[in-house]
Amino acid sequence: MTPPLGISCGTCFKCTRGLHSQCATTQVHAHGTGYTKLYGQVPGGQAQYLRVPFGNTLPVPVPHGPPDDRYVYLSDVLPTAWQAVAYADIPPGGSVAVLGLGPIGDMGCRIAAHRGADTVIGIDLVPERLDRARGRGVHALDLGALGDGLTDAVHELTDGRGADAVIDAVGMEAHGSRVAAAAQGITTLLPDALAAAMMKHAGVDRLAALHAAISLVRRGGTVSVSGVYGGAADPLPLLTMFDKQLTFRMGQANVRRWIDDILPLLTDEDPLGADAFATHRLPLEQAPSAYETFQKKQDGAVKILFTP
Repeated sequence: MTPPLGISCGTCFKCTRGLHSQCATTQVHAHGTGYTKLYGQVPGGQAQYLRVPFGNTLPVPVPHGPPDDRYVYLSDVLPTAWQAVAYADIPPGGSVAVLGLGPIGDMGCRIAAHRGADTVIGIDLVPERLDRARGRGVHALDLGALGDGLTDAVHELTDGRGADAVIDAVGMEAHGSRVAAAAQGITTLLPDALAAAMMKHAGVDRLAALHAAISLVRRGGTVSVSGVYGGAADPLPLLTMFDKQLTFRMGQANVRRWIDDILPLLTDEDPLGADAFATHRLPLEQAPSAYETFQKKQDGAVKILFTP
Protein backbone atom coordinates (compact mmCIF):
# COMPACT_ATOMS: atom_id res chain seq x y z
CA MET A 1 0.00 0.00 0.00
CA THR A 2 1.14 3.57 -0.61
CA PRO A 3 -0.01 6.57 1.44
CA PRO A 4 -0.59 9.83 -0.47
CA LEU A 5 1.61 12.80 0.35
CA GLY A 6 -1.28 14.85 1.73
CA ILE A 7 -3.28 13.66 4.72
CA SER A 8 -7.00 13.79 4.08
CA CYS A 9 -10.07 12.14 5.55
CA GLY A 10 -11.76 11.35 2.25
CA THR A 11 -15.26 12.05 3.54
CA CYS A 12 -15.58 15.81 4.22
CA PHE A 13 -17.21 18.33 1.86
CA LYS A 14 -13.90 19.21 0.20
CA CYS A 15 -12.55 15.67 -0.13
CA THR A 16 -15.74 14.43 -1.78
CA ARG A 17 -15.26 17.17 -4.38
CA GLY A 18 -11.69 16.14 -5.17
CA LEU A 19 -10.06 18.90 -3.10
CA HIS A 20 -8.14 16.61 -0.79
CA SER A 21 -5.41 19.16 -0.12
CA GLN A 22 -8.10 21.42 1.37
CA CYS A 23 -9.45 18.69 3.67
CA ALA A 24 -11.66 20.28 6.34
CA THR A 25 -10.81 17.54 8.85
CA THR A 26 -7.01 17.71 8.72
CA GLN A 27 -6.49 21.38 7.91
CA VAL A 28 -4.95 23.39 10.76
CA HIS A 29 -7.45 26.23 10.91
CA ALA A 30 -5.40 28.28 13.36
CA HIS A 31 -2.99 29.25 10.59
CA GLY A 32 -5.58 30.26 8.03
CA THR A 33 -2.99 30.17 5.29
CA GLY A 34 0.47 28.71 4.79
CA TYR A 35 2.06 25.60 3.43
CA THR A 36 3.16 22.62 5.53
CA LYS A 37 1.47 23.71 8.74
CA LEU A 38 -1.78 24.24 6.89
CA TYR A 39 -1.95 20.57 5.97
CA GLY A 40 -1.14 19.03 9.33
CA GLN A 41 2.67 18.94 9.40
CA VAL A 42 2.92 15.32 10.55
CA PRO A 43 6.64 14.45 10.81
CA GLY A 44 8.23 11.23 9.64
CA GLY A 45 7.48 11.11 5.92
CA GLN A 46 11.06 10.04 5.16
CA ALA A 47 11.84 7.77 8.06
CA GLN A 48 12.16 4.05 8.51
CA TYR A 49 8.74 3.88 10.18
CA LEU A 50 5.72 6.09 9.66
CA ARG A 51 2.40 6.61 11.43
CA VAL A 52 -0.33 6.87 8.81
CA PRO A 53 -3.48 8.77 9.87
CA PHE A 54 -6.76 7.48 8.42
CA GLY A 55 -4.99 4.20 7.80
CA ASN A 56 -8.25 2.46 6.96
CA THR A 57 -9.15 4.82 4.09
CA LEU A 58 -6.14 6.89 3.01
CA PRO A 59 -3.54 4.33 1.83
CA VAL A 60 -4.00 2.89 -1.65
CA PRO A 61 -3.63 -0.87 -2.28
CA VAL A 62 -1.23 -1.69 -5.12
CA PRO A 63 -0.75 -5.00 -6.95
CA HIS A 64 1.61 -7.68 -5.67
CA GLY A 65 4.50 -8.64 -7.94
CA PRO A 66 5.84 -5.53 -9.69
CA PRO A 67 8.71 -3.65 -8.02
CA ASP A 68 7.74 -1.24 -5.25
CA ASP A 69 9.65 1.55 -6.99
CA ARG A 70 6.94 1.65 -9.63
CA TYR A 71 4.32 2.73 -7.11
CA VAL A 72 6.29 5.03 -4.82
CA TYR A 73 5.62 7.94 -7.18
CA LEU A 74 1.88 7.61 -6.52
CA SER A 75 2.49 9.38 -3.23
CA ASP A 76 3.59 12.66 -4.83
CA VAL A 77 5.36 12.96 -8.19
CA LEU A 78 2.74 11.35 -10.40
CA PRO A 79 -0.37 13.01 -8.91
CA THR A 80 1.30 16.42 -8.66
CA ALA A 81 2.41 16.28 -12.29
CA TRP A 82 -0.96 14.84 -13.35
CA GLN A 83 -2.82 17.71 -11.66
CA ALA A 84 -0.48 20.24 -13.27
CA VAL A 85 -1.34 18.85 -16.71
CA ALA A 86 -5.05 18.49 -15.94
CA TYR A 87 -5.20 22.08 -14.72
CA ALA A 88 -3.33 23.24 -17.84
CA ASP A 89 -6.33 22.15 -19.95
CA ILE A 90 -4.21 21.51 -23.03
CA PRO A 91 -6.44 21.13 -26.09
CA PRO A 92 -6.13 17.87 -28.07
CA GLY A 93 -3.11 18.17 -30.34
CA GLY A 94 -2.16 21.42 -28.61
CA SER A 95 1.04 22.75 -27.12
CA VAL A 96 2.40 23.12 -23.61
CA ALA A 97 5.56 24.69 -22.25
CA VAL A 98 6.86 23.30 -18.96
CA LEU A 99 9.09 25.56 -16.89
CA GLY A 100 11.51 23.44 -14.88
CA LEU A 101 12.54 19.85 -15.62
CA GLY A 102 12.92 18.60 -12.09
CA PRO A 103 10.84 15.58 -11.09
CA ILE A 104 7.45 17.32 -11.46
CA GLY A 105 8.29 19.11 -14.70
CA ASP A 106 9.91 16.02 -16.21
CA MET A 107 6.94 13.82 -15.37
CA GLY A 108 4.56 16.59 -16.45
CA CYS A 109 6.10 16.51 -19.93
CA ARG A 110 5.56 12.76 -20.11
CA ILE A 111 1.96 12.99 -18.92
CA ALA A 112 1.16 15.85 -21.30
CA ALA A 113 2.40 13.80 -24.27
CA HIS A 114 0.50 10.73 -23.03
CA ARG A 115 -2.70 12.77 -22.75
CA GLY A 116 -2.49 14.03 -26.31
CA ALA A 117 -0.37 17.19 -26.43
CA ASP A 118 1.29 17.42 -29.83
CA THR A 119 4.03 19.88 -28.90
CA VAL A 120 5.69 19.55 -25.50
CA ILE A 121 8.35 22.13 -24.68
CA GLY A 122 10.59 21.72 -21.64
CA ILE A 123 12.64 24.63 -20.29
CA ASP A 124 15.55 24.37 -17.86
CA LEU A 125 19.12 25.41 -17.18
CA VAL A 126 20.66 22.02 -16.33
CA PRO A 127 22.19 20.14 -19.29
CA GLU A 128 21.50 16.67 -17.86
CA ARG A 129 17.83 17.48 -17.35
CA LEU A 130 17.50 18.90 -20.84
CA ASP A 131 19.11 15.80 -22.36
CA ARG A 132 16.85 13.52 -20.32
CA ALA A 133 13.75 15.33 -21.63
CA ARG A 134 15.00 15.27 -25.22
CA GLY A 135 15.33 11.50 -24.91
CA ARG A 136 11.54 11.31 -24.61
CA GLY A 137 10.76 13.59 -27.56
CA VAL A 138 10.45 16.87 -25.68
CA HIS A 139 11.54 20.13 -27.34
CA ALA A 140 14.06 21.00 -24.64
CA LEU A 141 15.12 24.65 -24.49
CA ASP A 142 18.17 25.83 -22.57
CA LEU A 143 17.18 29.00 -20.73
CA GLY A 144 20.81 29.81 -20.03
CA ALA A 145 21.64 29.83 -23.73
CA LEU A 146 18.48 31.54 -24.93
CA GLY A 147 18.15 34.23 -22.27
CA ASP A 148 15.76 36.92 -23.49
CA GLY A 149 15.21 34.91 -26.66
CA LEU A 150 13.12 32.28 -24.84
CA THR A 151 9.78 33.79 -25.84
CA ASP A 152 10.81 33.90 -29.50
CA ALA A 153 11.95 30.26 -29.35
CA VAL A 154 8.61 29.13 -27.91
CA HIS A 155 6.72 31.19 -30.51
CA GLU A 156 8.69 29.52 -33.28
CA LEU A 157 7.52 26.13 -32.02
CA THR A 158 3.88 27.23 -31.70
CA ASP A 159 3.11 28.95 -35.03
CA GLY A 160 3.91 32.34 -33.59
CA ARG A 161 1.09 32.29 -31.01
CA GLY A 162 2.73 31.09 -27.84
CA ALA A 163 1.95 27.86 -26.02
CA ASP A 164 -1.69 26.89 -25.45
CA ALA A 165 -0.71 26.26 -21.84
CA VAL A 166 2.29 26.81 -19.60
CA ILE A 167 3.08 24.78 -16.50
CA ASP A 168 5.16 26.52 -13.84
CA ALA A 169 6.88 23.60 -12.13
CA VAL A 170 9.50 25.85 -10.54
CA GLY A 171 7.82 28.30 -8.19
CA MET A 172 9.93 30.31 -5.76
CA GLU A 173 12.99 28.16 -6.51
CA ALA A 174 13.38 30.06 -9.79
CA HIS A 175 16.66 31.79 -10.50
CA GLY A 176 15.72 35.41 -9.86
CA SER A 177 17.05 38.55 -8.24
CA ARG A 178 19.94 38.33 -5.82
CA VAL A 179 17.98 40.45 -3.35
CA ALA A 180 15.15 37.92 -3.26
CA ALA A 181 17.60 35.05 -2.96
CA ALA A 182 19.32 36.75 -0.04
CA ALA A 183 16.00 37.44 1.67
CA GLN A 184 15.02 33.79 1.43
CA GLY A 185 18.40 32.78 2.80
CA ILE A 186 17.99 35.09 5.76
CA THR A 187 14.84 33.24 6.83
CA THR A 188 16.95 30.16 7.58
CA LEU A 189 18.89 32.17 10.16
CA LEU A 190 15.88 33.66 11.95
CA PRO A 191 13.82 32.16 14.78
CA ASP A 192 10.93 30.16 13.35
CA ALA A 193 8.26 32.71 14.28
CA LEU A 194 10.10 35.60 12.63
CA ALA A 195 11.01 33.57 9.57
CA ALA A 196 7.39 32.50 9.07
CA ALA A 197 6.18 36.09 9.35
CA MET A 198 8.80 37.28 6.88
CA MET A 199 7.92 34.66 4.29
CA LYS A 200 4.21 35.33 4.70
CA HIS A 201 4.21 39.11 4.51
CA ALA A 202 7.47 40.32 2.97
CA GLY A 203 6.71 39.13 -0.55
CA VAL A 204 10.20 37.77 -1.21
CA ASP A 205 9.25 35.12 -3.75
CA ARG A 206 11.28 35.03 -6.91
CA LEU A 207 8.65 35.49 -9.59
CA ALA A 208 10.89 34.86 -12.61
CA ALA A 209 9.15 31.61 -13.54
CA LEU A 210 5.64 33.00 -13.14
CA HIS A 211 6.45 36.08 -15.21
CA ALA A 212 7.97 33.79 -17.86
CA ALA A 213 4.81 31.68 -17.90
CA ILE A 214 2.67 34.77 -18.49
CA SER A 215 4.96 35.79 -21.34
CA LEU A 216 5.10 32.37 -23.01
CA VAL A 217 1.40 31.47 -22.98
CA ARG A 218 -0.77 32.51 -25.90
CA ARG A 219 -3.67 34.89 -25.56
CA GLY A 220 -6.64 33.05 -24.09
CA GLY A 221 -4.34 30.32 -22.78
CA THR A 222 -3.94 28.70 -19.38
CA VAL A 223 -1.18 28.92 -16.79
CA SER A 224 -1.00 25.96 -14.40
CA VAL A 225 1.10 26.54 -11.29
CA SER A 226 2.39 23.50 -9.42
CA GLY A 227 5.60 25.15 -8.17
CA VAL A 228 5.26 26.41 -4.62
CA TYR A 229 5.11 30.11 -3.75
CA GLY A 230 5.43 31.15 -0.14
CA GLY A 231 4.90 34.91 0.06
CA ALA A 232 1.61 36.77 0.36
CA ALA A 233 2.59 40.22 -0.89
CA ASP A 234 3.99 39.57 -4.34
CA PRO A 235 3.05 41.96 -7.15
CA LEU A 236 1.55 40.40 -10.28
CA PRO A 237 1.30 41.92 -13.78
CA LEU A 238 -2.49 42.13 -13.68
CA LEU A 239 -2.68 44.38 -16.74
CA THR A 240 -0.97 41.75 -18.90
CA MET A 241 -2.94 38.90 -17.33
CA PHE A 242 -6.22 40.72 -17.99
CA ASP A 243 -5.27 41.85 -21.48
CA LYS A 244 -4.26 38.33 -22.55
CA GLN A 245 -7.45 36.85 -21.02
CA LEU A 246 -5.48 34.21 -19.17
CA THR A 247 -6.84 31.43 -17.01
CA PHE A 248 -4.85 30.44 -13.89
CA ARG A 249 -5.15 27.12 -12.04
CA MET A 250 -2.95 26.34 -9.06
CA GLY A 251 -2.68 24.77 -5.63
CA GLN A 252 -1.23 21.99 -3.55
CA ALA A 253 -1.81 18.67 -5.29
CA ASN A 254 -5.01 16.81 -4.45
CA VAL A 255 -3.01 13.59 -4.46
CA ARG A 256 -5.74 11.08 -3.65
CA ARG A 257 -8.03 12.51 -6.34
CA TRP A 258 -5.78 11.45 -9.20
CA ILE A 259 -4.47 8.06 -8.07
CA ASP A 260 -7.32 6.05 -9.60
CA ASP A 261 -6.58 7.65 -12.99
CA ILE A 262 -2.86 6.96 -12.77
CA LEU A 263 -2.74 3.46 -11.30
CA PRO A 264 -3.85 1.71 -14.54
CA LEU A 265 -0.81 3.22 -16.29
CA LEU A 266 1.69 1.57 -13.95
CA THR A 267 1.88 -1.63 -15.96
CA ASP A 268 4.74 -3.54 -17.54
CA GLU A 269 4.23 -1.38 -20.66
CA ASP A 270 5.17 1.59 -18.44
CA PRO A 271 4.04 4.40 -20.78
CA LEU A 272 5.26 7.12 -18.38
CA GLY A 273 8.69 5.56 -17.78
CA ALA A 274 8.12 5.23 -14.03
CA ASP A 275 10.34 2.16 -13.63
CA ALA A 276 13.44 4.06 -14.73
CA PHE A 277 12.42 7.49 -13.45
CA ALA A 278 14.80 7.59 -10.47
CA THR A 279 18.28 8.87 -11.19
CA HIS A 280 19.66 7.78 -7.79
CA ARG A 281 18.81 5.09 -5.24
CA LEU A 282 20.43 5.66 -1.86
CA PRO A 283 20.11 4.38 1.72
CA LEU A 284 18.17 6.61 4.08
CA GLU A 285 21.35 7.37 6.01
CA GLN A 286 22.60 9.38 3.03
CA ALA A 287 19.51 11.61 2.92
CA PRO A 288 21.24 14.83 4.09
CA SER A 289 23.91 14.69 1.40
CA ALA A 290 21.33 13.59 -1.17
CA TYR A 291 19.20 16.66 -0.46
CA GLU A 292 22.26 18.85 -0.96
CA THR A 293 23.07 17.12 -4.25
CA PHE A 294 19.52 17.64 -5.49
CA GLN A 295 19.33 21.25 -4.31
CA LYS A 296 22.59 22.11 -6.07
CA LYS A 297 21.50 20.19 -9.19
CA GLN A 298 24.64 18.08 -9.15
CA ASP A 299 25.43 14.62 -10.53
CA GLY A 300 22.40 14.67 -12.84
CA ALA A 301 20.02 14.33 -9.89
CA VAL A 302 16.35 14.55 -10.86
CA LYS A 303 14.69 12.04 -8.54
CA ILE A 304 16.31 10.30 -5.59
CA LEU A 305 14.75 7.24 -3.96
CA PHE A 306 15.67 6.35 -0.39
CA THR A 307 15.68 2.76 0.83
CA PRO A 308 15.21 2.24 4.59
